[in-house]
Amino acid sequence: MKTNQELQARREASVPRGAANVTRFYAERAENAQVWDVEGNRYIDFAGGIGVLNTGHLHPKVVTAVERQMQKMMHTCFHVMPYEPYIELAEKLNEITPGDHAKKTLLLNTGAEAVENAIKVARAATGRSAVIAFNGAFHGRTLMGMALTGKVVPYKKGFGPFPAEVYHAPYPNSYHGISLQDSLTALDNLLKSDVDPDRVAAIILEPIQGEGGFYQAPVEFLQAIRELCDKNGILMIVDEVQSGFARTGKMFAIEHSGVVPDMITMAKSLAGGMTLSALTGRAEIMDAPDPGSVGSTYGGSPMACSAALAVLEVIEEEQLCCRADQIGQRITKGFLDLAENSFDCVANIRAAGAMVAFELVSNPSQRTPDPDLAKALVAKAQSKGLLLLSCGVFANTIRVLVPLTAEDSLIDEGLAIIEASLKEVLA
Repeated sequence: MKTNQELQARREASVPRGAANVTRFYAERAENAQVWDVEGNRYIDFAGGIGVLNTGHLHPKVVTAVERQMQKMMHTCFHVMPYEPYIELAEKLNEITPGDHAKKTLLLNTGAEAVENAIKVARAATGRSAVIAFNGAFHGRTLMGMALTGKVVPYKKGFGPFPAEVYHAPYPNSYHGISLQDSLTALDNLLKSDVDPDRVAAIILEPIQGEGGFYQAPVEFLQAIRELCDKNGILMIVDEVQSGFARTGKMFAIEHSGVVPDMITMAKSLAGGMTLSALTGRAEIMDAPDPGSVGSTYGGSPMACSAALAVLEVIEEEQLCCRADQIGQRITKGFLDLAENSFDCVANIRAAGAMVAFELVSNPSQRTPDPDLAKALVAKAQSKGLLLLSCGVFANTIRVLVPLTAEDSLIDEGLAIIEASLKEVLA
């Protein structure tokens, strides 16, 4: 039997250190919200492949769809010889994304690739080149993705220079002293001092920041961005790579605001673990690039499209939007109990559906971020059988991305491990 130690030695010899790992144990198999390593140890999955597994590991309906497609065809490249699953999925995404206007969808591989193409399409449609993003954002690890990302370490350090004409404004975060008005004033100043609005092709934002710390944009902020874009002929791009597909209690997080973007990027839980991303937007905008100027050899593969169609059926049939709200309430209560009864280091508990997080602080009255405690908690939880992730600009946020198909008993077990782990690391 292989051991985790043996595989770690092989990993260190063959894989670059930049491709870091959260754990030092190696997955052998998984089912729904549980994973087993090569030594047979079981882990509750509160990470969900960083938000990829809203429908859980190996959902039977998704597995069946992939197996059925594999028996027919694995690859032709959509741009060489197209196939129906791509068309069917595009039709479905056009239907379920916000807005009743005509839409078109481009299928790709990763969230970063969806973002890259959103910028390309925006520039082609507007004839402009500048783009505005926000501090704390995460939009991928490609050069444009890094340029848009609003966090230096570890994503941007040592990789510059980045593409030109990318500007950043503060994202509203009242807990850390950035009010809604602060953000809007800074954005207004940016358009007065650094870039002419007539040069801006798009503003891209996450309605709920993922890697940035699970901070939710106020509805008024999203409405103001929409108004600003309409006033100046700027396209509004919403990045739903982590927040999409029922995670927040709606199919897409932007739906909580009633704001309709011009384009929306998707990936992660779209295809239940298969590699797939999508860019959906207004039809006339999506048609702006010339034929052959956008695309991907593997984008929208037959198997990934079939998996995604099954995922969308599972979300509807199992009412996962409702389930997300139930899970979020359960986890939020657990975290509130921690804060109120035992641990004053647990602060700023927040949730949108099952997108739940809290911050660890060393001085509650000063709201001093404690990234070392967050790192210690993640490691201790792993040693007790719970896959847990931290995030945030200050690296002190604990986030939960448990599959929406997880049983209540399993969620409660995970919450108990967090409590026990906190007790031990604080002892």
